[in-house]
Amino acid sequence: MTNCTFLTDDLIFGNSRLDIFDKYGTKCAITDFAILLGGYVSSEDYTTGFWWTGNAWNVDTNGSYCWSNIQGRTGGARPALPYSSIQSISSYKGRENSGVLEVAYGEYPQTIVDNYHLKTLLENRYYTGYLRTTGRKYTTDSVQVNDYSISFQDRQHIEYEYDGKRYIRFVVDQNCAEEILSDGRRVKLGDVRWVRVEPIIWLVDEKADIALSKKILFSGVQFKNDETYNGDFDKTDIKQFMDRYFSKEIVSNSVLKNNQLEQTQNSEGEKKSNILIVEGKESVRKQNPYGFHFDKVSEEDIIRGAVESNISVFLHGKSSEGKSARVKQLDPDCEIIYMRNATPDSLNGKSVYNAEKGEMIDVPPTWYSRVLEKCKAEPNKIHIIFFDELTNALPSIQGMAFNIVLDGEVNGKWKLPTNARIVAAGNDLNDSLAANQMAEPLFNRFAHVYIHTTVDSWLRWASTPKEKYERLDYQEEKLDAKIHPAIYAYIAYKSYSGYDVLRTPYTGDKPNADPRKWEMASKLLYKTKQPTMLRALIGDELTWDFTAFVKQQVISVEDVIQHNYSDVDLEMDISQKFATAVGLSSVDDEHFEVVRDFMKQIGAEPRAAFESMWTHGDEKRLEHLAEIQMKDNLSQGGMTR
Repeated sequence: MTNCTFLTDDLIFGNSRLDIFDKYGTKCAITDFAILLGGYVSSEDYTTGFWWTGNAWNVDTNGSYCWSNIQGRTGGARPALPYSSIQSISSYKGRENSGVLEVAYGEYPQTIVDNYHLKTLLENRYYTGYLRTTGRKYTTDSVQVNDYSISFQDRQHIEYEYDGKRYIRFVVDQNCAEEILSDGRRVKLGDVRWVRVEPIIWLVDEKADIALSKKILFSGVQFKNDETYNGDFDKTDIKQFMDRYFSKEIVSNSVLKNNQLEQTQNSEGEKKSNILIVEGKESVRKQNPYGFHFDKVSEEDIIRGAVESNISVFLHGKSSEGKSARVKQLDPDCEIIYMRNATPDSLNGKSVYNAEKGEMIDVPPTWYSRVLEKCKAEPNKIHIIFFDELTNALPSIQGMAFNIVLDGEVNGKWKLPTNARIVAAGNDLNDSLAANQMAEPLFNRFAHVYIHTTVDSWLRWASTPKEKYERLDYQEEKLDAKIHPAIYAYIAYKSYSGYDVLRTPYTGDKPNADPRKWEMASKLLYKTKQPTMLRALIGDELTWDFTAFVKQQVISVEDVIQHNYSDVDLEMDISQKFATAVGLSSVDDEHFEVVRDFMKQIGAEPRAAFESMWTHGDEKRLEHLAEIQMKDNLSQGGMTR
């Protein structure tokens, strides 16, 4: 909350270090990778500052070293970490104009609430006890800003939830009274500030394996409590603060446990690292109960996964980004319909008068006849219908396309073959003057992929001959349950926690969630087992939250059956309880009662979710569950007599 900002207008990423430039373009003399970078403003015009580095006291904007502020609590910090450590669990946010990759990983209080009505509402609910706590806390230093000789002493800030968003409450004390915030506002002693918890955005240098926070995230922590610094960054106070508090608080405990488990697996290279020793007993844990993969997925991977899952895909991007080229890589002989030139007859067919019969007959459009012929000739392959320049079509033509996408039939008369798939493409409104806004129902029928052609992706495409394009096989599959258990459990958990993720607001430019989208997401998960692909359906932030949920490790069915767990294992937060319910729902009929008895210890809501996922509409299982519930009721009634 101190007067901190970061003075760079640009970050130039190199292969081994970060080159940092001040506001006037002067390169600062940092000679090694800065493990921790901070920016400190010493005047209101934001023209001076310094940066802490891993091998020097600090560097000012003139490039000279100094250490006079090593004990100060006025520096702001932008942590950095290896990108490889978060790559599989971060979500893609886009690229800056300079091409620098941005990802989201973790959450931290960042933005002060300015809306007067919201501030007043939060404060009233705080005092009346009607704010829900999430169980998470964030830590700052409570020591007076000028007490240089006193080491860090923690102060906890409770996280509250209201209307789907989370906040902390901060009262301005002597440490930050009369300080200037990064936007120029001055804070006064006793001011109450509500700070919104938001995803942390990281700038990535993929070659150097560096992820650097885009914003200053915290301040007020000493670099070192004394002036004896020999370059051992690991022993500094600020590094210990990050290890002990910051790195653990930006993610939930469940995610931390998964990360630690993955690191053990990577270091030993054996699956036996899943074995944890609890109170002298070996306890086998699954990394997640769904068999999901958390590798990084490209936009091309999402297109392929959606097409194979029979989900219509919309490709966004400027002209010449290679949208049609990506479609042809999956089906070189795809049927292309240029929507800008489409007419009702060319898209929907027409009725003509048959003079011989004296009646009107329906004639299907020529593109449909060609698709029908291709699908019959190759029934084991997927054939793509490509609606190109859909946003440049008139609204009336878009409406006809919507009926084809929605119902899988043309003009209400001709069904699309089961091995036909729909892909569409178009320019966004800010990329083309001829583009028209898609109606919400049409927008929400697609998975949305935002194309950004990089040098690497273009070279990979350029070096692949057409004869090597991989055609997609068609195979009709039957799913065990309508909705994937992971999605069922996630929505149930969020609802229990006070969040409605079944529907999220529609903006018109990015995907949002609704019941139909979750059904599409279920199909994609069953087919690909890649949760990060869901960003094309429900958006980046919700996908990031969902992925964190499904990555949690849970107690296995085998452990429950063998009673191989301890009281420590039962100490779960609500997210872990619902994730455990999903993992245990795979139990067979023989051991169902044992697992259900275990779920009684976990909680009523997670147990109800477990029972619903286990039965999933199966009549025999529903009858079996009803019998058990009747026995429970009789037993409880007998005890109360």
